[in-house]
Amino acid sequence: MRVEVERANDNYGLKANNETGNSIIIDNNKTSGGDDLGFRPMQMLLAALGGCSSIDVITILKKQKLEPFELRVIIDGERDMGKDANLWKTIHAHFVIKGTVPKEKAERAVQLSMEKFCSVALTLQAAGAIVTSSVEVL
Repeated sequence: MRVEVERANDNYGLKANNETGNSIIIDNNKTSGGDDLGFRPMQMLLAALGGCSSIDVITILKKQKLEPFELRVIIDGERDMGKDANLWKTIHAHFVIKGTVPKEKAERAVQLSMEKFCSVALTLQAAGAIVTSSVEVL
């Protein structure tokens, strides 16, 4: 796996490209001198958690033939401020699933993702973050 990050403007704007040509924009916030034109790096970690766990949940529920369903993950995090590196202290991922998915199956899929399969969740936990989740089925 390889990702290239290159400066995209005369400020903090960056463009990250993967091996298949997909790209994302990274920037700093205006308070820190950036233009706020893209995700900040720590926001990308939260987005990566949402993407990783969503892929797991979709895979688990698809194997159980529980499609179609809509999925949305709302992720809130609090950082440990006042240090040289402000790591994530707590992160909560709230999964909202709309469709004919039994709540207990949705909860089990999320649990398996967050505790066993999602490499991003496990990496964040290994770094000391407390990662929790909840599930809402509509």
